[in-house]
Amino acid sequence: MEKVQVLVEALPYIKEFYGSCMVIKIGGHAMVNETILESTIKDILLLYFVGIKPIVVHGGGPEITEKMEKLGIKPKFVDGLRVTDKETMEIVEMVLDGKINSKIVTTFIKYGGRAVGLSGKDGLLIIARKKLIKKKKNGREIVIDLGYVGETEYVNPEILKILIDHGYIPVVSPVATDLEGNTYNINADIVAGNIAAAIKAKKLIMLTDVPGILSDVKDKSSLISKIKVDELEKMLNEGKIVGGMIPKVEAVLKALKGGVEKAHIIDGSREHAILLELFTREGIGTMIEP
Repeated sequence: MEKVQVLVEALPYIKEFYGSCMVIKIGGHAMVNETILESTIKDILLLYFVGIKPIVVHGGGPEITEKMEKLGIKPKFVDGLRVTDKETMEIVEMVLDGKINSKIVTTFIKYGGRAVGLSGKDGLLIIARKKLIKKKKNGREIVIDLGYVGETEYVNPEILKILIDHGYIPVVSPVATDLEGNTYNINADIVAGNIAAAIKAKKLIMLTDVPGILSDVKDKSSLISKIKVDELEKMLNEGKIVGGMIPKVEAVLKALKGGVEKAHIIDGSREHAILLELFTREGIGTMIEP
């Protein structure tokens, strides 16, 4: 009866989400822990088989860092974004496209899914431009050049629509080019937000290594379960969002302002995190609403 009750509780959500598109960004421990990755992919397949159309965007920061350190290169970050010279860019492509994207697609196939691996280059899915960070220092504005770090100029979702309409699960790595053929590493959170906005997804789901948005970053019990866009934007402007959470929040804001109905930031290392967030009344992370 407990199992039946779980299904009954999930039914209204399954009905509401049927036929809708959801963008799911996989990151954090799900990228380095095989058990968590397989569990996450099984959960995404459950969404797929109850009529939801998932698009997966993945990062790979920990694996890129590990590979760089093995090659004797010390990673550098500014506001959660990796400083990327030409040598680092080659490592980024090798890890994201050559290893992680392929591994995720293979795992989907292993459990009966139909997945297609893409980078932002494929079908001109993402047109990139160079990203520059502007900061105030001693009353003056300075520009920080991050190297081959890009941001999204434009998203052309046509190839994604073709794939999901034919029953495939697109798996996207955040590598893209500009129209001159320069390759850029774009933060995967930002890519997920841009794609969600371009395709007008019903939901953007961000898997990370923390419970969600915290009112006190030092206290994991200070989880904010529900927050509005303007309140979250205020937290960002006041410096209450720090480190790697900055691009996640920026991506969520971009997505919701672009027409996505709701966004969720959840702890992807928790078993069945996606299902608990989507198909239960309480949820487990932070839900952000327009």
